[in-house]
Amino acid sequence: MSGKDNKTEEQKKALEQLINQLSLKQAVQDKEKEKEEDFKFWKTQPVPAIDEEVKEDGPIEADTPYDQIKKEPYALPGSFTWCNVNIDDKEELTELYTLLTENYVEDDDAMFRFDYSAEFLKWALQPPGWKPQWLAGVRVKSNNKLVAFISAIPATLRVHEHKQLLVEINFLCVHKKLRSKRLAPVLIKEITRRVHLEGTFQALYTAGVHLPKPISVCRYYHRSLNPKKLIETGFSHLEKNRNMAKTIKYYRLPEKPLIPGFREMKAEDVDSVQKLLNTYLEKYQVAPVFSREDVEHWFLPVDNVVYSYVVENENEITDFVSFYNLPSSIIGHPTYKEIKAAYLFYYFQEGMGKKYSTTRALINDALIVAKSKSFDVFNCLNLMDNDDILDDLKFGKGDGLLNYYLYNYRCVEVKPRQLGVVLL
Repeated sequence: MSGKDNKTEEQKKALEQLINQLSLKQAVQDKEKEKEEDFKFWKTQPVPAIDEEVKEDGPIEADTPYDQIKKEPYALPGSFTWCNVNIDDKEELTELYTLLTENYVEDDDAMFRFDYSAEFLKWALQPPGWKPQWLAGVRVKSNNKLVAFISAIPATLRVHEHKQLLVEINFLCVHKKLRSKRLAPVLIKEITRRVHLEGTFQALYTAGVHLPKPISVCRYYHRSLNPKKLIETGFSHLEKNRNMAKTIKYYRLPEKPLIPGFREMKAEDVDSVQKLLNTYLEKYQVAPVFSREDVEHWFLPVDNVVYSYVVENENEITDFVSFYNLPSSIIGHPTYKEIKAAYLFYYFQEGMGKKYSTTRALINDALIVAKSKSFDVFNCLNLMDNDDILDDLKFGKGDGLLNYYLYNYRCVEVKPRQLGVVLL
């Protein structure tokens, strides 16, 4: 190659580098602008200011009388229209799955994206008391394409000593090509209006971004079950002084659960699980209160969706642990299409102090079962008693933070280990 060719090649690379830097700079500026717009929006909502020191709990605004609640949907840009997404219709469920799979949460490097299954969405969106009008979508008028979605489901949350009926807001998703249309604030206002019409005025939600104002901030932790695959996909990396063979050996687990009496949860366990779980959750400052119907819905095993296990000793349930299946699609990998991820859900130990029954032993058996069901990774947050077992069970600290928020309700800040709420 001549010196001239070398020079041309160098100029090309320099130009590419400059374009990449400018693109990155533009992306950062766009993100900052979006954040600024978000903060402007949240300043109009009944949430504490970002710098406010919350000293006592309670509603921010009084309940709105029914005759003062807006009866018509909020206006959308002319080419869009509101709809209820009927997830009992196979076609509409597939549309929702596609929207979320292609446009929902992904990591900062755009390598992994949540891949909610159709079965998971039905489980997540149709708990006891769910309402079809709380599954709100936006369609393009010209072709009826679903391009945005937001959901609310009913729940009871204990905030310190007070039990509060509210909704959990989830699956806020706008098609990537429409992010500049500022549809998210309209979706939030519309779901709020629909929830208000049913007499509910508080909400719980989570986000990876920092908004006004979190009641708690938790960190994700990951426990490798299939380290080779996780390393090959870039989900995790080989540690210094540990080759692949040593890594696989380090994360190896027994083939079967170790606690005597550990078995899959059955329908006849519902009453015991409800009573013991609610009692256990009383130790946390913010936690849900589960009805019998809630326990049936959220914890009875559903293949490829939710897995629940109890420890039975002398015909009595003493312990319980559950996790759910939320895979991530791998974007652009030549070999692997998805990472099968288990997420720790709820648990309790009534048998604390007995020979086998500790949080560590219980979660360890959950890891063993997850591995036997071909999960690649087991994820959890550092809430509840999880902090006590993370090092022992070889969980690694993740990059992601999850902020917990209450809408129209002030709550004195809660440390992660005082928080007993897991949202999907």
